[in-house]
Amino acid sequence: MNSLDWAVLIGYFGVMVAIGVWSHKRVDNVSDFFTAGGKMPWWLSGISHHMSGYSAVMFTGYAGIAYTWGVTSFVTWSFPIALGIAIGSKLFAPRINRLRSRLHVASPLEYLKNRYNLGTQQALAWSGMLLKIVDVGAKWAAIATLLSVFTGVSLNQGILITGTITAVYCTIGGLWADALTELGQFVIQFLAGIAMFIAVFVKLDDFGGFFGVWDRPELKGHGEPLVGPYGTIFLLAFLFIKLFEYNGGMLNQAQRYMATATPYEAERSARLSAVLWLVWPLVLFFPMWMSPLLVKSEKGDGSDTYALMTEQLLPHGLLGLVIVGFFSHTMAMCSSDANAIAAVFTRDCAPVIWRRARTWTEGQGLRVARVTTVVFLGLSMAAATQVNSPAFKDIITVVIKWVAGLMGPMAIPMMLGLLRPFRRSGPTAALTSWACGLFAFWLVNYPIHWNVEGGVPLQYQVSIPLAVSLVLYIVIGFIKPEDTPERLAIIEKINTDGDGDGYGGAGAAAVPAPAPGKDASSPTGV
Repeated sequence: MNSLDWAVLIGYFGVMVAIGVWSHKRVDNVSDFFTAGGKMPWWLSGISHHMSGYSAVMFTGYAGIAYTWGVTSFVTWSFPIALGIAIGSKLFAPRINRLRSRLHVASPLEYLKNRYNLGTQQALAWSGMLLKIVDVGAKWAAIATLLSVFTGVSLNQGILITGTITAVYCTIGGLWADALTELGQFVIQFLAGIAMFIAVFVKLDDFGGFFGVWDRPELKGHGEPLVGPYGTIFLLAFLFIKLFEYNGGMLNQAQRYMATATPYEAERSARLSAVLWLVWPLVLFFPMWMSPLLVKSEKGDGSDTYALMTEQLLPHGLLGLVIVGFFSHTMAMCSSDANAIAAVFTRDCAPVIWRRARTWTEGQGLRVARVTTVVFLGLSMAAATQVNSPAFKDIITVVIKWVAGLMGPMAIPMMLGLLRPFRRSGPTAALTSWACGLFAFWLVNYPIHWNVEGGVPLQYQVSIPLAVSLVLYIVIGFIKPEDTPERLAIIEKINTDGDGDGYGGAGAAAVPAPAPGKDASSPTGV
């Protein structure tokens, strides 16, 4: 990097902070901070939803998969995400929007207290926050890895720089700042991605052009859709996981649906995000598929190849723009995660563990939300320093094995609980499926993995916990149905069109009034 590249990078950081300061004027209460007051346009929500699903792991861990295996990186990652979001645009997006518009909640998990019980809500909230600390930690480690390639700063210094900048703008401006910065980041990433695509495409003339390179020995097997550990079972498991994760299971995407004005706009938001996930990753992945022709990885997992290509192919200025693109994806995802976790803690957890939190004013709640955002980012930055430890191994292991493997047990009760066909499944089914899914993850990834020659294949490491949770949630719902009138009323409120929600139709069933002496707006009901 030279002075021009540094100027681009510093200018980007300055703009992000400025957007956060400007967004501060639009945040008057907790609802504005967590769900943009339900005033976000569907197109901005869709772009924000798309951008908040990326991080620098795309340019490190998945660049390594593309370098080693080729097009399977698209087939088994962004394609199932696009398909999952497309399905979820009808199945989940409108229902999640009604959580805000009809149940008046600010956290995606807030409705679980009435849908199941307080214990279920707390189990999912705390475990989800802990998983997010690890997940976001992997994202910080990914961007710090790239930063070290370009600037020579240490891993910990890179984590501190990116985490601090993100903390400033997302703490000040809340979800509005997240969405507006993500819009700017999308434009930056578009320019950077196109520049890299063109640079690699032109370079292919040295190797016989686009149609000639696929027969070269360096790209042997790169055109196969399912290869190595990424087979059919992995693809199907990933599709189910991403169906839950990218439609709200990881919380931050749920906020984008909640932030739109109506269920119909939430549906349009999801459809836009699905199209972007289907098309845009092809542009980003193409240079990675060609990377074995252009660079030699200095790391065993190939995670440095995209950074090496940018240094080799792009002039200064454009190099700085691509580096900004790396930051844009990571900061978009991490800031949205921080906002979601702050919502969960402020609305779902704090009132249970601290009696005083039940009587917070809007101003006090907003201050706590901002403090929680900073604390979460700090904990995730600390976790990032441990990503390459024996417990986690490397970035892609955390993202695929830990996050994908643990997503099912945590997301199934939340997501399926929205749907009428699963109305029989109550707190017993939810807690049992959650606990047994987590136990299955530990069992498959550690005791069994260590005692099987060659270890348990990756596809089973991520699919077995999901399968265990899904089966138990459904079966226990039939064996021990807990569909009380109060729970059924909640489900009907989420599933029924009308009441001016953008669809038309009959009015919805009413949510039961809280017991005497209890506040319906309180997440704990007290």
